[in-house]
Amino acid sequence: MKELFDQLSFEVSKETTKKYSTSFSLGILALNAEIRPAIYAIYGYVRLADEIVDSFHGYDKAKLLQRFRVQTQEALDEQISLNPILNTFQHVVHEYQIDHELIDTFLRSMEMDLQPIAYNAELYDTYIVGSAEVVGLMCLQVFVKGDKSEYERLKPYAMRLGSAFQKVNFLRDLKDDFHILGRTYFPNVDLNAFTSDVKIAIEEEIKAEFDLALTGIKMLPTSSKYGVYLAYRYYISLFKKIRCTSADTIVNKRIRINNGRKLSLMMSCYFQYKLAML
Repeated sequence: MKELFDQLSFEVSKETTKKYSTSFSLGILALNAEIRPAIYAIYGYVRLADEIVDSFHGYDKAKLLQRFRVQTQEALDEQISLNPILNTFQHVVHEYQIDHELIDTFLRSMEMDLQPIAYNAELYDTYIVGSAEVVGLMCLQVFVKGDKSEYERLKPYAMRLGSAFQKVNFLRDLKDDFHILGRTYFPNVDLNAFTSDVKIAIEEEIKAEFDLALTGIKMLPTSSKYGVYLAYRYYISLFKKIRCTSADTIVNKRIRINNGRKLSLMMSCYFQYKLAML
């Protein structure tokens, strides 16, 4: 029965999320049970593309990513895939009427990671839109259950949250991106001479995006508000730790939040939510 394969497919997306991201797994657990499978499906899909460009060294990444693009379109057209992650993703795209342009924009940003790029402001913005903002918009379409007017109302906030998350990731991952993958995302920044002034300027940009994003989080449906707020609080905690770390250190060390702190944040956010402080 196909229902059994679909059930297995969703389990694969869920286990992929749990394997690769403790923080997002906790955030998804805080969502209403009805929408969790869809967010697992979206995360599993973008994670698979990320792995192609970030981890599959020694293989033809361009060929693999192009095949992934073709298989994505086939899954959307045929409404089935033998790849469990693609199978769950196409289900979610159809159920929540996710715009195919968002998917194409995401894949174009993944293609940008196939070779070193000297990022200017325009390329930087283009990459962030595709790698982060559109992923937030896919999730938003699930949160509002296809309500187009609500989607348009909350869209700017979702984009800012996705952008802030990605820029925090850039700071967190400076060491691996620069020393292992040879990537420098921040425009016109020389990581061989990464100064406190440059770091502070980037952080001020991120803080402004977080401030705007929080306004949108407060307007989300109750089915998703707590989970998104939890992810926000996790990233704020990580951001604060990065701000307290020297520019020289973050170029040479990946900044982390331990699992105990993540669980503490989860409980704190839960009480805030229940006490209607959010």
